[in-house]
Amino acid sequence: AQQLEITPLPTNCYVYTTIKVMDDEVVPSNSMYLVTNEGVVLFDTPWDSTQLQPLLDTIMARHNKKVVMSISTHYHADRTEGLTYLASKGIKTYSYLKTYELGKLKDEELAEHIIYSDTTFKIGNYTFETFYPGAGHTPDNIVVWFPLQKVLYGGCFVKSTKTPSIGYIGDASMSSWKRSVKKVEKKYKHPEYIIPGHYSWESTKSLKYTKKLIRKYNRSNKL
Repeated sequence: AQQLEITPLPTNCYVYTTIKVMDDEVVPSNSMYLVTNEGVVLFDTPWDSTQLQPLLDTIMARHNKKVVMSISTHYHADRTEGLTYLASKGIKTYSYLKTYELGKLKDEELAEHIIYSDTTFKIGNYTFETFYPGAGHTPDNIVVWFPLQKVLYGGCFVKSTKTPSIGYIGDASMSSWKRSVKKVEKKYKHPEYIIPGHYSWESTKSLKYTKKLIRKYNRSNKL
């Protein structure tokens, strides 16, 4: 399987997918970047820090722009691996305070800059919003909304419709997750793309599907 795959979405948004082999299974991890006239913004890192420099090189070769900032959507390694390396390259790394605190507690890599509340960022010619809907896949998971492109980057808070199960829930809040998903649905209506943290994003029904998986899990576990 290819180590790095880049898929363009509308108006300078890109999904980049890296892979990791877990228990003999190739697991793809989706992250994003946005190309602005002031540089490139990364949303989450590759799972494996050896994939980081190739990503930066590819972005430079493809867009002739440097990565200037990164935002991690929760504290797990598939979102934070390599933050120290990015910072060493002069790239500003950001996460919510909760992500920073959990990362510190669990010995994951930490962002240098803290986002204290839901924020609309204007970088160059584009804006995007970070939103904390409440606990779900992890207590700290956030989503990112690109208003012009109508793209919702859900990260691991959202499950791909191609995933049969709820996946790893060692840090999940199964009792709050569904409520948190509803908040996102209410806030960002009619996204044209919803990008989950893993597997395919061709369906825009993944928020609905995520609720279905949560219900199924909670029913079978009497939650």
